[in-house]
Amino acid sequence: MDKIAIRGGNVLQGDIKISGAKNAALPLMAAGLLTDKALELINIPDLSDVASMAELLTQLGVVVDKNSQGMRLCTKNLISTTAPYDVVRKMRASVLVLGPLVARAGEAHVSLPGGCAIGIRPIDLHLKGLEALGAKITLEDGYVNASAPQGLKGGDFTFPVVSVTGTENLLMAATLAQGETRLINAAREPEVADLAHCLNAMGAKISGIGTDTLIIEGVKSLEGATHQVIADRIETGTYAMAAALTGGHVRLLHGRLDLIPTVAPLLLQSGVSLEEEENALLIKAPSNRLQGVDMMTEPFPGFATDLQAQWMALMTLSDGASMITETIWENRFMHVPELCRMGANITVHGSSALVRGVKQLKGAPVMATDLRASVSLVLAGLVAEGETLINRVYHLDRGYERVEEKLRGCGADIERVR
Repeated sequence: MDKIAIRGGNVLQGDIKISGAKNAALPLMAAGLLTDKALELINIPDLSDVASMAELLTQLGVVVDKNSQGMRLCTKNLISTTAPYDVVRKMRASVLVLGPLVARAGEAHVSLPGGCAIGIRPIDLHLKGLEALGAKITLEDGYVNASAPQGLKGGDFTFPVVSVTGTENLLMAATLAQGETRLINAAREPEVADLAHCLNAMGAKISGIGTDTLIIEGVKSLEGATHQVIADRIETGTYAMAAALTGGHVRLLHGRLDLIPTVAPLLLQSGVSLEEEENALLIKAPSNRLQGVDMMTEPFPGFATDLQAQWMALMTLSDGASMITETIWENRFMHVPELCRMGANITVHGSSALVRGVKQLKGAPVMATDLRASVSLVLAGLVAEGETLINRVYHLDRGYERVEEKLRGCGADIERVR
């Protein structure tokens, strides 16, 4: 199994190209199930999660062709409406095929999902939303069976809590439902808006994009389209923090401040300089030590939970202390013991972690527990004295494209080893 070895202490300087957003690419790929015409997706990242979704879609009958620009998907005929456990267990985002399959084929059989071990991520909101659109739902032998033989019917559904994948699943399903659907308390993440824009380009009628109420007027069929995937805001925030942590000066190509509307002010408070250039975001670390800044995760436009572990790594070398509160997932502090192995001073109190800045981290063998935790260990390794060896980096490959190559291009001493 691959590992990543990092010898810390190098300052990051140079350019890093921000890839297309994984969290946008996966629902966009699932949207290819909604039409028998070709969907061209530009700027698709080369990630294991994208490969897993392509494998699943191929089993359902989608012809997936990768090219230099991205990916072409065409579903002339569905050959199956079953998303099997052996594929779905690899990532929870596989559940995104549920809505499109029911909408187009009138039925779906989807294994309950797997993915990162960061806590309970129930799909009950997906199921209740589909029931509100007229689908009949049963659970049997670890599978969700959804049926709407006469087609889905438009209706109102209010999310009791914000759900990104729930919003995306119901948004896709509603495009082919009969009549009007209103999704209330919908997720406002940029990836949701990106999906909605793509669906509209395919002939859907969606309004309220970017707000917490999406209104969808169902259409009989969707067409093909060409769509460019938005830049990855999580990657943008991650590399910005890597530059700041190492005392670096890095230009993030395709990065934008509006991708990280809550992260940017906190970085500024910590002493980091951020400057927008044409099609790039310039990150410059403070000349002195970083300042401790408190942070709380919240649904967009709040601080993304997918950047919480990276922020914690940043704060380990701050001057002072930082209180980090996680409000989205109940088990997303599994990186804390690994950071502490490297000399971090972190105390967890329920859903909050108090990070007291230390002068130096020490390299150590550590274990990645989930996608974002793994990259927080990479960040810590970049500044740790000696060598850090990160195990179970398959998590990292799910969400970061060519991470070693990008960091090495800016001066990091990092390599993949077996």
